[in-house]
Amino acid sequence: MRIVTQQVLGGPEVLQVSEAARPEPGPTEVLVRVVAAGINPVDWKVRAGGGFLGTPPFTVGWDVAGVVEETGFGASGVGKGDEVLGMPWFPRPANAYAEYVTAPSRHFVRKPAELSHVEAAALPLAGLTAWQGLVDIGAVQSEQRVFIDAAAGGVGHLAVQIAKARGAYVIGTASAGKHDFLRELGVDEPIDYHDKTATTSDVDVFFGLVGEESDLRWLSAIKEGGLLIGVPGGVAERVETAAAVRGVRTTNILVEPDRVGLLGLVELVEAKQLRVQVEQTFPLDDVAKAHELGESGRVSGKLVLTI
Repeated sequence: MRIVTQQVLGGPEVLQVSEAARPEPGPTEVLVRVVAAGINPVDWKVRAGGGFLGTPPFTVGWDVAGVVEETGFGASGVGKGDEVLGMPWFPRPANAYAEYVTAPSRHFVRKPAELSHVEAAALPLAGLTAWQGLVDIGAVQSEQRVFIDAAAGGVGHLAVQIAKARGAYVIGTASAGKHDFLRELGVDEPIDYHDKTATTSDVDVFFGLVGEESDLRWLSAIKEGGLLIGVPGGVAERVETAAAVRGVRTTNILVEPDRVGLLGLVELVEAKQLRVQVEQTFPLDDVAKAHELGESGRVSGKLVLTI
């Protein structure tokens, strides 16, 4: 099968399309023929720095949409012939940039008819990050004020819709040129992050998708007793200290495989309360170009590889 590998850490140019033996599903596992693979910031961060996967050779990628071709003994939940989506194994290697993937059957759910394979491949990692942060940890409720930093991005645009589906008032940051997109998603209060005079207040849940400096900038907008969720790398020590002084709670999140969360996302898709924005697709041979665009920071929604 064709698979993207790298022998060294580095820029997008280290990604190579090569050949490997097709994997075989073990007990409780399924073999999925990959139709599309989503691209996420963690992919290029691991490519460049090793991260969870350590020293190459390895294959990045965790978002999968495709068709179950074989099932191992005891596999349940999805079966042969099912069109599926999932985020297998994270943060262990999943080898998603490949023609075939094996993983536990319960790391996948059936793809809703409302989504193409490309859209389905863009949903799992970003969608589960937003779901686990806002639903499981944040417990967002109707009429709460929820602040989504980087609301037009891969995780952010899904987080906005999840918060709106739960009845929240949503504040979201993006450049001014993306504010129409934010309003289409349901953002009630778009903020241009370039505008250093912009303010808001009484935030119940702050979903921090940018990092330390932005978390500190918006800390004063979070009400006493409110919650700051630090996504990329967690909550920095400076932010944690400043938050404690203000009576703001903080927590870290690292997404993990979650069948219940995937089913929740699928339910929102089927109810037409969640759509997936895919800005561009790339064939497997153009994986380096896809990473270059992703790292530019100019993408609204997601990028996807077609296998």
